[in-house]
Amino acid sequence: MGVGRCSAPVSDAQLVGAARSGDKGAFAELVARHRRLAEGVCRRLLGDSCATDDVVQEAVVVALVSIGRLSAPDRFGAWLCSITLNVARRWLRAERGPMVVPLSADTESVRDPAAGPEDHAVQRNVASRVRDAVAHLAPGQREAVMLFYLEGLTHQEAATELGISVNAVKARLHQARAALAPTMAAFEEHKEAQSMTPTTEWVDMHVAEVRRGDDTGTLTPHVVVLHDESGGRRLPIWTAAPEAIALALNLDSVDMPRPMTYQLASSLVTATGARVAEVRITRLREATFYAVVALEGPTGTHEVDARPSDALNLALVSDAPIRVHTEVLSDPAATQRNEWRTYSVTQSDIVAEVHQRQEDQMRFLGSEQRRR
Repeated sequence: MGVGRCSAPVSDAQLVGAARSGDKGAFAELVARHRRLAEGVCRRLLGDSCATDDVVQEAVVVALVSIGRLSAPDRFGAWLCSITLNVARRWLRAERGPMVVPLSADTESVRDPAAGPEDHAVQRNVASRVRDAVAHLAPGQREAVMLFYLEGLTHQEAATELGISVNAVKARLHQARAALAPTMAAFEEHKEAQSMTPTTEWVDMHVAEVRRGDDTGTLTPHVVVLHDESGGRRLPIWTAAPEAIALALNLDSVDMPRPMTYQLASSLVTATGARVAEVRITRLREATFYAVVALEGPTGTHEVDARPSDALNLALVSDAPIRVHTEVLSDPAATQRNEWRTYSVTQSDIVAEVHQRQEDQMRFLGSEQRRR
């Protein structure tokens, strides 16, 4: 596809398709479009510009090796932000830097403190393989990888830094990607195996998308889909229209003229000196999901029963982690309902409809005022 900074504007979906076909320029353009938003989301959570750089760097690498899994190519920006938030939350929970694989550091620096001795041994092996694979790239390929993928330079900037042509940079990156593919695939397989470990009681997930059926009536089904980034699992939860619309607006970071209900609730929690620590989807009983909101404040930790749709909205406006019990994810009644995949109205469509209603209302009010 040969997408570059000077080419005609193309959609994110087109760029994702090109990146999946090996066009690194397309991936670079995607990162250039959305990196600032990912950095802003990360800074809002961490409040540390140095840590933000490390977290976003890891998120970009994860996106690079996982782009084949992206189910909604037009949502690359939201997907990158979700990955960034997951990395940042892991960094906060472990009180350490993001789990990157350095090129010249002791393998102990990438250990997961929650893992057992056998897991640490596997982690050391995987980290060593990734580090060795990058270190053993041809010098030109290694330099191109560092500049383009890890430092975020454009093709032109990397070419200037290396004193070579843009086409030469693209060629080196293509060769490096081909050389690294087997090792990175092994790394991803290890992460998936960890996410499926039976001893894991809770699984971190994020809101991936909101969809609606084709009809426009008040009873038209809406669904919010949670995604387990490490294991690739999806959990659809059907909800009412108001909560689904709020989720869509929150996912698209739409600024409303006045605070909406969930923003108000989050502000009230903060005003009491507390915070939303996490929300959890706890169980599925008779086709109904149950959830709790965990609050931490001056009087300790409290759990409040909630509808999943309310809990998820509160999690989004509070930047709180979302966790789902493994019992829910192992229940076919929860995970194997796939009719939502046929719903053609996406969250972008839902947000556009909200904007249109607001514009229609403003025009109506304006005409009424002129009439008076």
